[in-house]
Amino acid sequence: MAIFNHLLLASCLVPLVLSYPFFPPTCYTKVLGMARELTHRAAHLKRDPETSLCMAHMPELYLDVHNACVMYKIRTYISLVEGLRQRRCAYTRDVRKLGVTLRQLFIFMGEKCHGDLVFTIFDCAALER
Repeated sequence: MAIFNHLLLASCLVPLVLSYPFFPPTCYTKVLGMARELTHRAAHLKRDPETSLCMAHMPELYLDVHNACVMYKIRTYISLVEGLRQRRCAYTRDVRKLGVTLRQLFIFMGEKCHGDLVFTIFDCAALER
């Protein structure tokens, strides 16, 4: 019975030991991950056959959360995505998800992480790569 208890204890502790350097996500890491995901998703929508025709006129989306112009860039891109309503692809799930997630990132950066984010550069041209 003692061996069974030791095995049970060991099987419970092994996952904890393997995940020891776990740090809970901070506001900064959340924003950084969302920005990376949105950059990739927008690039995918421009290449996707279903949405490429109506997304062709959209600018490339590159979000650098260290750039002070990123809030302006997000706000502009949200209005462009909402302006796609006249086109057929605006009603696809992926385009709607892009718009909703952009809005969430904008709110998250502007309200939730306001004091946690530090903008190190102010170069709006760098976001237009």
